[in-house]
Amino acid sequence: MRFLTTVAALVLLTLPVLLFAGQVNINTADAETIAAELNGIGPSKAKAIVAYRTKHGPFRSVDDLSLVKGIGERTVERIRTDVQISEAKKK
Repeated sequence: MRFLTTVAALVLLTLPVLLFAGQVNINTADAETIAAELNGIGPSKAKAIVAYRTKHGPFRSVDDLSLVKGIGERTVERIRTDVQISEAKKK
């Protein structure tokens, strides 16, 4: 019983971290940051986002994420509020 109480407490303590990811600018963030901050976007999809951005230039809207292979409209809708769009910094 004590084990179940401990597990339940850990789940409750980590739930806010899992549910409330931070906002991320997909035009400036690296793949590691994108994967860490966007729920449902793992390392391979994050790398695909960065590769697409490198090849095609900065994203103009959140909807452009659906152009990345492996990212569908449902994923875009789920992460919409956590994504920021701004111009990439000039080097």
